[in-house]
Amino acid sequence: MLDILVQEENERESGETGPCMEYLLHHKILETLYTLGKADCPPGMKQQVLAFYTKLLGRIRQPLLPHINVHRPVQKLIRLCGEVLATPTENEEIQFLCIVCAKLKQDPYLVNFFLENKLKGMASKGSADVITEDMIRGQDSPATDMGQPIQSEEMPIAAGAEQMEKEDDLPQQADELSFSLDELNVASSPESSTVGPNQDYNLVNSLLNLTKSPDGRIAVKACEGLMLLVSLPEPAAAKCLTQSTCLCELLTDRLATLYKALPQSLDPLDIETVEAINWGLDSYSHKEDASAFPGKRALISFLSWFDYCDQLIKEAQKTAAVAMAKAVRERFFIDVMEPQLMQTSEIGILTSTALLHRIVRQVTSDVLLQETVYFILGEHREPETLTDINRHPLRHRLIEHCDHISDEISIMTLRMFEHLLQKPNEHILYNLVLRNLEERNYIEYKPFCQEDKDVVENGQIAGAVDLEEDPLFTDLSPDNTLSTQEWLSPSPPVSPEHQKNDGKTEVHKIVNSFLCLVPDEAKSSYHVEGTGYDTYLRDAHRQFRDYCVICLRWEWPGSPRPLEKCNLEASFFEGHFLRVLFERMGRILDQPYDVNLQVTSVLSKLALFPHPHIHEYLLDPYVNLASGCRSLFSVIVRVVGDLMVRIQRIPDFTPKLLLVRKRLLGLEPEGPIIDHMTLLEGVIVLEEFCKELAAIAFVKYHASSTP
Repeated sequence: MLDILVQEENERESGETGPCMEYLLHHKILETLYTLGKADCPPGMKQQVLAFYTKLLGRIRQPLLPHINVHRPVQKLIRLCGEVLATPTENEEIQFLCIVCAKLKQDPYLVNFFLENKLKGMASKGSADVITEDMIRGQDSPATDMGQPIQSEEMPIAAGAEQMEKEDDLPQQADELSFSLDELNVASSPESSTVGPNQDYNLVNSLLNLTKSPDGRIAVKACEGLMLLVSLPEPAAAKCLTQSTCLCELLTDRLATLYKALPQSLDPLDIETVEAINWGLDSYSHKEDASAFPGKRALISFLSWFDYCDQLIKEAQKTAAVAMAKAVRERFFIDVMEPQLMQTSEIGILTSTALLHRIVRQVTSDVLLQETVYFILGEHREPETLTDINRHPLRHRLIEHCDHISDEISIMTLRMFEHLLQKPNEHILYNLVLRNLEERNYIEYKPFCQEDKDVVENGQIAGAVDLEEDPLFTDLSPDNTLSTQEWLSPSPPVSPEHQKNDGKTEVHKIVNSFLCLVPDEAKSSYHVEGTGYDTYLRDAHRQFRDYCVICLRWEWPGSPRPLEKCNLEASFFEGHFLRVLFERMGRILDQPYDVNLQVTSVLSKLALFPHPHIHEYLLDPYVNLASGCRSLFSVIVRVVGDLMVRIQRIPDFTPKLLLVRKRLLGLEPEGPIIDHMTLLEGVIVLEEFCKELAAIAFVKYHASSTP
């Protein structure tokens, strides 16, 4: 039959229906084949019918699905697919379903033939009435919420078997959708989620069943079919997909099941370094793996399913994507992950934070990223106050973990925030930092008068602290400062005044301020080749360019908000996140080396953002701070003051410092333990951090002054 139909089409002009095809359509041959396939009579007939339908749809070029005598039997055959897992016909079933999905992808409007009207269709003999917009809008009424629940991933096997028996006992006309409401209202087990009726979008329901196939290839093909269906632009299909099928439940229940199957304790390094996961290639052999660790199989399964959810949401039609992402947030992030992140067990906190860090790194869908960000940080955008920093408990807890008694937890949480800040989502930086800098109320504002103008022209900023008169900066003489040519050439044109018209402090003064913060007796980099300030310029330039690309669409202002328009009377609070970072920065001389590296890394990432208020608050040493306020520069100044006092008490300070630096660089072999090791390592990190900030300040200035 198939060969005759293909040959007939090839012999005729494009689009012309031949007599054989007309016979097939008018005499309901496909209906007859469906009936034989359903009964599997003679045995093996179902397999043959599925193969025939698949080849017919795949090889005939003219559109067949719009014909009622094609789409009606196709719809009925779809219902037979995925009914029982691991059947001999599974391969043919998935091939058939995928060809239908491919046809719908070519002509998305055809999907309307597969959205069944569940109210009218129940009485008719299997008729697949086309669902209307009104019908879909009415799906929220109680009468339409009854449905035959699909077995959930978490339902015990016995309960599933019991349910299968109940389904087998249903009357024969069940296939024709004529269930009574009593039969439909089967109670779900408490763990299984209540789902919408599975009569509306049977193509999706059959694919959902086949994603549970024990044969991995079948499951992957079913996932590919779902990927095609969610991307269809038809709004009616998208709404039916998320409201009347259990797609969202399948995604989130499986995420939850796979997450719960992970060991209670996993090495964070294993979580971070397990190879990149592709959902379609979730094949893993423990025997062949040289770097196996307990729980690796479970971890790969979880991460590959999360990758599938991410890709599905990325490809999905917009309303379907939002619905699926919200389901992931509510049913997985909040219900499953949040209790793990809020626990008090240190091992549990470390493992769950490492998994959250991996998820943050892995997510690529904008819609899912938005929901992930709202889960971690909440949706608040108004300035923080000391009294309400606990408004979003998870955000509060995670920021507190940045200063945890366990260094491992602190480092892991800081790394999570560092990666979060690099994600292309404006709400992250606004929620953590920017909302508290909007009013610029960290500035001591004096109205500008003629006297101040004269002072500026004479080479001093009004109200600024002159570093040369500061007791901490007695070594800041003209001989010690770097000339413009020394730190980079070519440099921007030097103007005689210290403040540009746009409010930027002359860049060489800023750079020298950071470079001269650490006193000469506490510096060790100039004794070691290749550790100069210029090494940071290349990195800063590359990173700043990347950040500018991310922030371009956020339409940030080019200059700070005019002080006249700011509410300077409001008391300033830097926000919970910066407060914790500043407190950790203030203890840099007493913290482990790894913690210091991570704290300074997060602060330098913040300083790179091209927002004028961030630049002013974190990178301008000459900003005139309001009473009781601190900035990054003022925190470092206090640390340096403490350092200068402590240096006096340590004999042979400079040689010890140089030895520690060489050991850290691997230039010296590990030897006897040196006294004051933590302090010496802290001094080295402090010196390097000041050079990094100087490089960032210069690169940002140069970028803004270049047209």
